[in-house]
Amino acid sequence: MAAAALIIYSGSNLSRYGDVISEKSGLGRAWVGLILIASITSLPELITGISSVAVAGVVDIAFGDVMGSCVFNLLILALMDPMHGTRPIFLQAGQGHILSAAFAVAMIAVASTAIMGAGIIPSVGHVSLITPVIILIYIIGMRTLFLYEKQVIREYVQDAAELRARYKEISLRTALVFFSLNAFIVVVAAIFLPFIAEEIAKTTGLGRTFTGSVFVALATSLPEVVVSIAAIRIGALDMAVANMFGSNMFNVLVLAVDDIFYTKGPIFAEVSKSHSITGGIAILMTAIAIMALVYRPRKKTFLRFEWGTFSILILGILNFIVLYLLRNGIQ
Repeated sequence: MAAAALIIYSGSNLSRYGDVISEKSGLGRAWVGLILIASITSLPELITGISSVAVAGVVDIAFGDVMGSCVFNLLILALMDPMHGTRPIFLQAGQGHILSAAFAVAMIAVASTAIMGAGIIPSVGHVSLITPVIILIYIIGMRTLFLYEKQVIREYVQDAAELRARYKEISLRTALVFFSLNAFIVVVAAIFLPFIAEEIAKTTGLGRTFTGSVFVALATSLPEVVVSIAAIRIGALDMAVANMFGSNMFNVLVLAVDDIFYTKGPIFAEVSKSHSITGGIAILMTAIAIMALVYRPRKKTFLRFEWGTFSILILGILNFIVLYLLRNGIQ
């Protein structure tokens, strides 16, 4: 609980200082959310993954954390809709998010395929050949998104100029220092999560896959929850949405890092195939988000949700029901 509390406390500061950085640097909220915020809020998944495979040796906790976090991030995106007032979030969010969502789909699909085809995919030493593919897609994705953002940078610079008076008392240097400090606290707190989850798995008998996909994923997704809520409150919708899709891209990159740190063999061959179910549902949820970003629904119809966010919510709930039913079934 203490580790989760630290993540919540420090994560709550990231959105504010991220907004300051976007204002002072002129980069804009979408770019800061995609790169800076997404990588920082995903650091718990990175540290949890490394400590799970290299220290605790619980690979299913690491994979459950990453895949489960992808689903949780999309659930957070859906839950942002009723918090955002009367207009749907996909109506007001920039369509540039379609790019990051598409790259997230590609990376999750590659990782899920690696899990299902673990026995036939070759490796170099203990590292699967899927690992460099994931890293390459991430690099290409970041490069493509950077080039796209350059085309619309004037819009973001104008947005930053309009907000310039909001943070007169905070310098860029101060924002960077406090942003880094809170990021460090999040990382330190995340180190303890796999050990806590392993104890929960043993005590409850729910199994490592279910525990990693639900309990650890929820804990390591807390920064995304807090940052997104804070971003919505200050009117930084694009920062919040970019954080979700960017975090999912970074999360899958974490699996490649985990494979490098796991020296007993290709990690994709060691984990339960039920993680591919979570990956498949995350792909479906992201696909619906892409449809909604293209279609641009103009009104909310389901309990302050529009059809896209409501569908994402239902799929996320379904994922955890399926995982619970299969918690001791698929190996």
